[in-house]
Order: sequence, then structure tokens, then C-alpha cells
Amino acid sequence: MENINRELLDFIEKSPSAWHAAANVARELERAGYTRLYEERDWTLSAPGKYYVMRNGSAVIALNLPAQADGFLMMAAHDDSPAFRVKNSGEEKTLGLYTRLPVERYGGMICSTWLDRPLSAAGRAAVRENGGLTMKLVDLDRDLLLIPNVAIHMDRSVNEGKNFNPNTDMIPLLGGPELKKSLKALVAETLGVAEENLIGSELNLYPRTPGTVWGAEEEFVSAPRLDDLQCAFGCLRGFLQAENEKKAGVLCIFDNEEVGSDSRQGANSELLNDVLYRVWAALGRSEAQYRAALANSFMVSADNAHAIHPNHPEYADRGERPVMNGGVVIKSSASLSYTTDSYSAAVFSEICRKAEVPVQRFANRPDLRGGGTLGHISLAHVSVPTLDIGLAQLAMHSCYETAGAKDTEYLIRAARAFYESGYCVSGESAAL
Repeated sequence: MENINRELLDFIEKSPSAWHAAANVARELERAGYTRLYEERDWTLSAPGKYYVMRNGSAVIALNLPAQADGFLMMAAHDDSPAFRVKNSGEEKTLGLYTRLPVERYGGMICSTWLDRPLSAAGRAAVRENGGLTMKLVDLDRDLLLIPNVAIHMDRSVNEGKNFNPNTDMIPLLGGPELKKSLKALVAETLGVAEENLIGSELNLYPRTPGTVWGAEEEFVSAPRLDDLQCAFGCLRGFLQAENEKKAGVLCIFDNEEVGSDSRQGANSELLNDVLYRVWAALGRSEAQYRAALANSFMVSADNAHAIHPNHPEYADRGERPVMNGGVVIKSSASLSYTTDSYSAAVFSEICRKAEVPVQRFANRPDLRGGGTLGHISLAHVSVPTLDIGLAQLAMHSCYETAGAKDTEYLIRAARAFYESGYCVSGESAAL
């Protein structure tokens, strides 16, 4: 467990943006013998075979193909997290005394957690190179910015509830009135290119506080971006450990879940369907065989869940109260914001029971609206039995979140058991 948490925190530290996270997933896949496929090229495949596809540099679909697959076992997570995105307008002078960096919110974050802590910026940049454009990862990797609070002497009501205006309260301080180097110059310098060859960039701020394992018995893990890199990491590790002679294992890491998944690299796109269909066609199989394979497939959408809060247990449902270190959480909602039904929950619960992985249940308190995730969105494009799971955590959408130190290992075991299961549909019955 200690090694797994250390590897998780290392993965998170090396993934300050969705683009970095996708690159790290791709790197692990290649180390395990996976070959990259490019959407703009013809695909020549063989089975057995191991392949992966990237889109936008921030989404990854990987497939482990056995010789004769009759369906797909899929797990999906996302690699983006709420953050402040740097605006294209550049730095702004304030009062002739400061230089600030205009930003806008990406996703629904807890704004107060971003105050009074060192921040940096990471993402990707477009560089003019060899007569064309190349997209490059960039991480400024230094204590560069800070969003300062207002002193309590000037805002006596700060502890009585605060509404943060992103246009005034959440603008990070970059430096004094005159900068020797602009942010663009710093990005170009980091990339080792001339500033005039830096055409544009997409940069997110990220907190510099490193992840840690803590508690009286080291029972907790805290880090930025646990939602949803903890699930992305756990699904990836279980996927890489598994082999199945009947089902194609599929790992899906989508982007833009935090802003609704409406992008070409999000779950609300044809990415997954495109990849699955093209793989099936490249193996010489018909569309009818593809549809039959989908009918014999299953998906698990993995995105973290809310643990019961030690100071505010009243926010949890009376009957379904997940705890950290209590195992994988199956999430349900009558509104279908989670895709779980009795069939998909039973299938996954049985798989976990056989793997000796504890399972918990979560539902929102009936009078509190909860969040959704990518499961029901993806389901509209690839219609297979699906359920939503996660790992219990505190302070979801804080810039520094907390989860159980045992739960990542539980997810890895559950993912491996799922990918190795004998799931097969026969009418109204399913073999496991």
C-alpha cells in the first residue's frame, strides 16, 4: 500500500494538467508494449495486440485485444480537474504597483482553497517549428503566482460567509509593476524556443503543495487533483495487470468532464465509438459483428465519490454513507445522473466479492442536488450496461483533496478483476 500511494502521488505530481496526465498514461502504456494509432492514418492491426489512441493530447483510449474477442470490458475516468485557466489577454498592471495575471474558472472549484498558497502554471503551447506548428507540453514548475486574501481587519465578515467574485477576488499576483520577463517569455524560455515562435498556449494554474500520506496511522492521502487522477491511475494499473482471452480490455481517459464533456476529446463525443468501430473494422469484422460485440460488453465509469464528512455528517444520506478506506463506492441516482441500475450494480458487486474488494454504496441526500459524471454522457454514444463507481474522498473540488490510503489499492484490484472477468451475456442472464 505504501508503494502504491507513493506511485499515485508521483503520477499526480507529474500531471499538473490534463495534457500532462494523458502523456503520462501514454508513457506507461508504451512501457507495457502498447503501440500508438493515429486517427488520421489507416490502421493495420492484429489480434492479439495492444494499441492506444490519443486525441487533442489530453484523451486516451487503450485496447488490449485477445485473439478472438466477443465484446469489450471498459473502464472510463477523466484527467481534468477544476482550475484557473490563464486568459489570452496577457498581464495587467494594477495601481502602478502590481502585475496581475487575468484568469477564468475552469470547472466548479472551491475558490477559497486557492488563496494564499504558491501557484504555478502548466499546459500546452503551440510553437512554430520546421515550417509548421507543433504542440508542446509546458510546466513552469516554480513558485510563480499567488492569490492574496484580504486581511480580516479590512473584511470583518470574512468568517461569516464569503462570496468570491472571480473577476475581482481571484486574480493572481504575478509580480511588481515592471517585469523583466512576461509570462509568454517565461513559457518560451521553459520550452527553449524564441518568443516570436510561441504562437499560443493553454495554461492552467496549479497549487505547488505536494501530496502526502498522513494521519495517526497514515490512513489518509492528500494531494491536488485526486478527483479524478486517483481513479485514472487505479484504472490504468488494473488495466495493465489484466489479461482476458475472450474480452477486449478498454481503458478510456477523457478530458473536459469538469465542464460538461462537450468537446471532441470529452465523453460527449464520438471518440470511443470511433475507436472501437475502427478497431473492429481493421480486424476484418462487420458492422453487425460490432453491434453484437457491444451487446456483450460492459462499462465502469470511475469518478470519485463523497465520503461522509467528520464535521458535517448531516450532508450525507441517512442510509448510504461511504467512508474513506472502506473500498470501492457504487454510485446511484434516480435521476440517472449516475448510470447504475440493479443489473450493473449486481455484476460489479459480484466481481468485487470474488476479488475480496469491499464495496460501499452512495446516493445523494434526496434534498441536495449532486454532481454528475461521464458515465451517462458516454452511454449516449456507446450503449452498453454501465455503472458509476468512485473512491470516497473529502473536499471534492478543493485544490487539495483527501482520500483513504487503502482505497487506491482496492480500485486496482477491482479493475484487474473486472478486466479479467468472464462477463458474458445470454438473454437475461450474465455469466461472470
